[in-house]
Amino acid sequence: MTATPLSDVALLLHPDDHVAVALHDLPPGRELTHGTLGFRVTAAIPQGHKLCVRPVRAGSAVHKYGQSIGRATTDVQPGDHVHTHNLAMDSVRQAYEFGTGRIRIPGAAVPRTFAGFDRAGGAAGTRNYVGIVTSVNCSASTARMIADQFRGPIMDAWPNVDGVVALTHDSGCGMVPASVGGQILRRTLRGYASHPNVGALLAVGLGCEMLAVDALLADLPAPADTLIDQLIIQEQGGVRATVRAGVAAVRTLIEQLDQRRRVPLPASRLILGLNCGGSDGYSGITANPALGHASDLLVAQGATTVLAETPEVFGAEHLLTRRAVSEEVGRRLLERIEWWQKYVADGGGTLDNNPSPGNKAGGLTTILEKSLGAVAKGGTAELTAVYEYAERVTAAGFTFMDTPGYDPVSVTGLVAGGATVVCFTTGRGSVLGTKPVPTIKIATNTEMYDRMREDMDLNAGVIATGDATVEEVGAQIFEQILAVASGRVTVSEDLDLGRDEFVPWQLGAVT
Repeated sequence: MTATPLSDVALLLHPDDHVAVALHDLPPGRELTHGTLGFRVTAAIPQGHKLCVRPVRAGSAVHKYGQSIGRATTDVQPGDHVHTHNLAMDSVRQAYEFGTGRIRIPGAAVPRTFAGFDRAGGAAGTRNYVGIVTSVNCSASTARMIADQFRGPIMDAWPNVDGVVALTHDSGCGMVPASVGGQILRRTLRGYASHPNVGALLAVGLGCEMLAVDALLADLPAPADTLIDQLIIQEQGGVRATVRAGVAAVRTLIEQLDQRRRVPLPASRLILGLNCGGSDGYSGITANPALGHASDLLVAQGATTVLAETPEVFGAEHLLTRRAVSEEVGRRLLERIEWWQKYVADGGGTLDNNPSPGNKAGGLTTILEKSLGAVAKGGTAELTAVYEYAERVTAAGFTFMDTPGYDPVSVTGLVAGGATVVCFTTGRGSVLGTKPVPTIKIATNTEMYDRMREDMDLNAGVIATGDATVEEVGAQIFEQILAVASGRVTVSEDLDLGRDEFVPWQLGAVT
């Protein structure tokens, strides 16, 4: 059998790496060459998994992306499959630097625009929704009943309104409003209530909850042109009476909202949320770096992009602190990492519990490996700010928000912070949708894209096959963002997804 060059069947991401990523399934016995080295594949290596290309002694660091992704638990030889059976988590001791590696993205030569909704005070919406915000779980069913009256063909009567969404949750009572959990819930609900994609708001409460509607709406930082109404179930006379009143109120709001039109707005007024889910061995090679390039293109326009999922930057945070505009910003990120280490330890776990069974089936082994690929979504721009969960994002440029890695909770925080478009990369095939914000789903590999074409907006797998570069796909994502911000319907919107993905992060005791 003629030996095959390694580059024909696998991707070596850094010249000093110990492993390469298989481009397709490699059977045992396959003969490969890498430089002057010849070796044979010793075990079946699935697509997206790691193939050893340099010897590693037991206890030594294994490198991918030019960084350690863990330590070998046994001696590993060229041709071996490197995964959970011979690679384990390594202790993370980084020498942090601040601002030593940041790149100042030059401004774009040609300012770009999108067709959006110009909101009072300078906010820019990409959609025009009526939001029904619930102060407590007790009003959730009522809110859904109201919203359900405005689904389907009935909305054709108001072509400039994107829909009515009930933002329901599982909390709001039995918790101390001043507690950490209470403050996070209030901040999240107020973030959605004041979101530029919510042109009109109906707040629905029960009447005896800890987080009352009046407290929820007090000094709401919503655009001044947001239309606001409220209903209290106990005051209205029960569920049926509240649904009747709610339907009438929403109809009035919709008729006013339908008078608004899209107008050309500068791309600098966009806020892009960067997220991923169902990651695989290709995520850090194709979709994530391509999205990172799109992020840089938006930053060059003066826009804001927001990376999230703190547990999924653990082990790669040193790459972000080097890009921080100041030591204060860098240390704010490290404080959130330290908080998470204590949080998971108190629960009896570690941050290396993060890679899911699906992640591992897709070729990812440790959180270090996953994080090194995940941070690629943030491109190369300097890190200008770090925010807590659902905190309002105000800085321009590339920023970070502290969220869990759980997709719906993470994206909920990003939207509450003001993200008006979300880009979501996936290798295994996530079906996430997010109302009232459009979500662009980007496949990391062509096989999954072909299998789930009706659930994906864009295929970045062409990077792995050599049919396009990271920069070319990144430019394609950038154009897709502008088109979606201007009203192009995403696949998740076409499927009417996003009603059940509003999931605020719950912390603290419930009494």
